Amino acid sequence: MTLAISRRGFIRIAAGAGLVIGLAPEFADAATPFAQTFLRIAPDNTVTVIVKHLDKGQGIATGLSTLVAEELDADWSQMRAEFAPADADKYKNLYFGMQGTGGSTSMANSYLQYRQAGAVARAMLVAAAAAAWSVPVAEIVVASGALSHPSGRKGTFGEFADAAAKLAVPTNVPLKAAKDFALIGKNVHRLDTEAKITGQPIYTQDVHLDGMVVAAIIHPPRFGALATRIDTAKAAQVRGFLDAKITPRGVAVYATSTWPAFKARDLVEVTWDESKAEKRGSAELLAEYKALAGTPGTVAANIGDADAAMAKAAKVIEQDFVFPYLAHAAMEPMNAVVQHAEGQVKIWTGSQMPTVDQAVAAGIFGVTPDKVQVITKYAGGSFGRRAVPVSDYVAEASLAALAWGKPDPVKLVWRREDDMKAGYYRPAYLHRVKVGLDGEGNILAWRHTIVGQSILDGTPFARMVKNGVDATSVEGVSDLPYAAPNLHVELHTTKVGVPALWWRSVGHTHTAFVVETMIDHIASETGRDPVAFRLATLKDKPRHLGVLKLAAEKAGWSSPLPEGVFRGVAVHESFKTFVAHVAEIRVGKNGDPKVERVVCAVDCGLAVNPDIVKAQMEGGIGFGLGAALRDAITLSGGIVDQANFDTYLPLRISDMPRVEVHIVASNEAPTGVGEPGVPPLAPAVANAMFKATGKRIVELPMIPQTAKGT
Repeated sequence: MTLAISRRGFIRIAAGAGLVIGLAPEFADAATPFAQTFLRIAPDNTVTVIVKHLDKGQGIATGLSTLVAEELDADWSQMRAEFAPADADKYKNLYFGMQGTGGSTSMANSYLQYRQAGAVARAMLVAAAAAAWSVPVAEIVVASGALSHPSGRKGTFGEFADAAAKLAVPTNVPLKAAKDFALIGKNVHRLDTEAKITGQPIYTQDVHLDGMVVAAIIHPPRFGALATRIDTAKAAQVRGFLDAKITPRGVAVYATSTWPAFKARDLVEVTWDESKAEKRGSAELLAEYKALAGTPGTVAANIGDADAAMAKAAKVIEQDFVFPYLAHAAMEPMNAVVQHAEGQVKIWTGSQMPTVDQAVAAGIFGVTPDKVQVITKYAGGSFGRRAVPVSDYVAEASLAALAWGKPDPVKLVWRREDDMKAGYYRPAYLHRVKVGLDGEGNILAWRHTIVGQSILDGTPFARMVKNGVDATSVEGVSDLPYAAPNLHVELHTTKVGVPALWWRSVGHTHTAFVVETMIDHIASETGRDPVAFRLATLKDKPRHLGVLKLAAEKAGWSSPLPEGVFRGVAVHESFKTFVAHVAEIRVGKNGDPKVERVVCAVDCGLAVNPDIVKAQMEGGIGFGLGAALRDAITLSGGIVDQANFDTYLPLRISDMPRVEVHIVASNEAPTGVGEPGVPPLAPAVANAMFKATGKRIVELPMIPQTAKGT
């Protein structure tokens, strides 16, 4: 494959520090055209890839480095990675139009871009070696990070980096054919493994700066409340306490280190104005949602005439489904370090949306975004939590630094309780579904109503709300993959004061459950095998069929099971990736499911690193299972009931099933794997539970908890 450089231009940077491949002038800032780069080759022979996406555990730093190393013919031991600075002009997500990570887009939007950067660098190194050795370019061999010539001459990348930097940039560079890949499609080890094992300071919590002040935030007990008065008399008795100040997002409590900040925080007395606070509880909201579901909503999809077809149906199946709010519960709670001095702002954090973080901080400090430097660190998980359209925790840290009023760096540290009670959540949803079948048991009409909050309305991503429909509320239903000649989908977007945010796989978290359990219900009602019925109803969806057949085959779908073991299946597409799960469960004496085995088949196009794909499917299965079994955020009088992992229970290691992951071989362009493993898990387990108990699960979680964790 050959791509014209002018389409996504690269250029070498000035000589003297090795070869640096950056954006060509038409893609760069005219004032500092060579300030940002995609890769650097240093005289010491290391190759550093500048990663434009946040690595929050999903392995994208390794993935993008693999693309560069492949085209460069580098040795993997040479490769390094560092995060790009905040600069949307140079490092934007090609799908978002801004710099950011999410929607399982990192590999998909970077695949050709980073390969081309590696190919350009390789061509320039080869040209430099050819010139130095007075031989034709075609005679230079590049392998394992070294250049050689049949005459016996050899050299490293580092030795030719400076010379290469002085050469003209080639205008067309061929990319490798898939058959020639040496690293893409192989299991190379992750670049961050050693650093994480040895505890090197790579997370925000590990940032320690001279003169740094630690800030803890007292959040309103109810969303929308404002602090009006504080009393710090008791807090002042804590050694290390410095001050407390009211900010628009709560009360910032300052101390010399984390422990006194937390201790003093609990002693500050705050008076709250709750006149605009959300005071409804979960029960009240659900009652309102059920009432709304019985009224006309905004049309999200309409094919044929569902009502007329329903009236002619031989059989009609109706069901309501209920889903709770969900917390992201990342291992590392939110944190950030902010320093404001002499009109310049520096932010250290695991930044998922640098463009947004930069703009929000700039607005708070009254500077232009170019005066805000974002230094991105590795993040201990996110699942969407660090991609907040209003940059809540970065705003908190910035407001705390502004209120502090001194040039000292201020580190914001959240406790787990902050993350649970003052965070952002996957919205609660109600689905009402009515499916009409013809005389042969085929889908004749599908009518579907969804009630819940919009994630996108009022945010910089509101362009995805069209004609009153938030695409993330209806995805997976409005584009129903199953053959349904008459489809009608309506949406009621509710106004609730609880902050809503995408959560790993966004709308597919609830739509996949509804669709896949309804499909199973139809198969059961019409006496057909769940896999066979899906194969017939997805006959025009080859990639759905591919993963479904593979998962069923590897799970031994038609083979007998041990006594007391039951199987369930689900298949779903999200973020252009196709995943099927077969879950095998037992039911305990208490009636709760114990998932023993999950067989997963995934079609994500070309798997750049199969081991990372496997890890992401395994992680998605565990993440989805934890939520399906026990997780829920509930409200009492507008106050979040859950506070820590005793009341919001993450998956325990004893809950984790054996997982087998099978990747469909493909030469299609790579798609995302961070999120698509989640949606089919809960319905596969629920469908297995029906086999075991004869009862349909229509409300999550499957094992409800109380606020006390029982």
